[in-house]
Amino acid sequence: MKKTIIILVLICINMTMMAKGKTVTIRLIETSDVHGAFFPYNFTERRPMQGTMARVSTYLKRQRKSYGDHVILLENGDILQGQPTCYYTNFVKTDEPNIAAEVVNYLQYDAQTFGNHDVETGHAVYDKWIKEIKCPVLGANIIDTKTNKPYVKPYTIIEREGVRIAILGMLTPAIPNWLHESLWTGLRFDDMIKSAHQWIKVLKEQEKADVIVGLFHSGWEGGIVTPNYEEDVAKKMAETVEGFDVIFFGHDHTERNTTINGVLCMDPSCNAVKVAQATIQVRNGKVISKKGELIDVTGEAIDQQYMAHFQPQIDAVRQYVEHQLGTFATTMRSRDAFFGPTAFTDLIHQLQLEYTHADISFNAPLAFDTDIQAGPVYMSDMFKLYRFENKIYVLRMTGEEVRKHLEMSYDLWTNTMQSADDHIMLLAPKAPGDNQREGFKNYTFNFDSAAGIDYVVDVTKPEGQKVRILQFSDGRPFDEKAWYKVAMNSYRGNGGGELLTLGAGIPLDSINSRIIYMSERDQRYYLTQKIEREGQIEAKSFNNWRFIPDAWARPAIERDRKMIFEH
Repeated sequence: MKKTIIILVLICINMTMMAKGKTVTIRLIETSDVHGAFFPYNFTERRPMQGTMARVSTYLKRQRKSYGDHVILLENGDILQGQPTCYYTNFVKTDEPNIAAEVVNYLQYDAQTFGNHDVETGHAVYDKWIKEIKCPVLGANIIDTKTNKPYVKPYTIIEREGVRIAILGMLTPAIPNWLHESLWTGLRFDDMIKSAHQWIKVLKEQEKADVIVGLFHSGWEGGIVTPNYEEDVAKKMAETVEGFDVIFFGHDHTERNTTINGVLCMDPSCNAVKVAQATIQVRNGKVISKKGELIDVTGEAIDQQYMAHFQPQIDAVRQYVEHQLGTFATTMRSRDAFFGPTAFTDLIHQLQLEYTHADISFNAPLAFDTDIQAGPVYMSDMFKLYRFENKIYVLRMTGEEVRKHLEMSYDLWTNTMQSADDHIMLLAPKAPGDNQREGFKNYTFNFDSAAGIDYVVDVTKPEGQKVRILQFSDGRPFDEKAWYKVAMNSYRGNGGGELLTLGAGIPLDSINSRIIYMSERDQRYYLTQKIEREGQIEAKSFNNWRFIPDAWARPAIERDRKMIFEH
């Protein structure tokens, strides 16, 4: 026994001596916000897609051939939501391993973090997913309230030729602003900067890490800021927390490759179109060089071995999405929702009002530019019509709060026109890899319109003064002092987008007391039921609101429509 111990000690000493004076090259590769892009087929649009883990697999094989086990593969969350593949494995075929876990295992990831959309699936889904993943799932600031310790591993140590590489994982703590507590019961989400200071000390002093890598599902900067935490802190992390060599991040779907204070900061955007890659060299426990690249994998061949491995799941999902639900009498286009009432958003309004018997409905376009053609409607079309697994909520709101909610929405959405030649939409240059704003200044999923009431939006008025509610659509008078039942999705109803808090002025900690109804299932489920029950849907616009003055708004709409969608 003693002889064995001595031999092991000598081997360890020999490995350490070998590492000294030798330059060790490590290649770190990150995927983030994959959103179910596992296969080269978009099951929602029923067409091929460029971004796919089947191409990432080909790229990884080539890297591993060159670098062997010095390739370290990291996954940064938001992998459980986005394609019908995810919905099918999360909520339909739950008795088999989650496809997201199987993809991570097949590609031999070294670490996985949580994304906010992963938490959105609920404990039953993500707890099962955690158990099925073979690599460590990380989340240093996801705290179990019973033990006051991280719910999953805070970090992992990977050793290559005597070089100790620490991977510290964290998730944006803004979860309570988007998701009901029932989805994250027993958890809390601590401030990332404070958590990083705590764990960086452990990694340096106790783990003796030579290289420290942050793997953060948190955007570059901005987002929700409260007295207790900030949503997007990747930039601030590099600026204020000493010790990181590389910070991989995501969440904001915007490409970035930059260096701050010597820290390499990288975001590959989303949908497995690109990977973030850091090549670092270490000598005598010190990083002597590092290079960051965003690698476009869309030119890679599809890995046929990968495809063959997952063929049974692909066939099952294809059969699921090709199931016909009914027919649509007319074609609906999401792009129309930015310029006035449209059947695309009003079908959701109609469902929410019919299902809940609320007075008013809020809804935003969740797809930027998609359409559902007149004719047969399939299960795949439901993922065009409603992208996320949001539930339906009803909240009590005063008439004044309803108006203020809409004021903030249209302030995010529309410009204040100074002349007839101005833009009517509030636009900004599109950042590379940013597919969440598409040329708008703000996120389009926060562009709430309302149904059940008639109103006008005066685009010549300043912020906070654009919306004038005329009456209820059934002719009843609208009273700003009266209380009304307002239907909306669960993201909005939990405070998402801050329209209820910063807009309507409802304190975040009192929103829960306003909720008088929460649906058991997700919005898409009830839409599916409605179409199957009615057979043929004649979706029409309510035409209950419009931009004014008409003489300015009409030509401005046509100009901006062409610029945004026909450039």
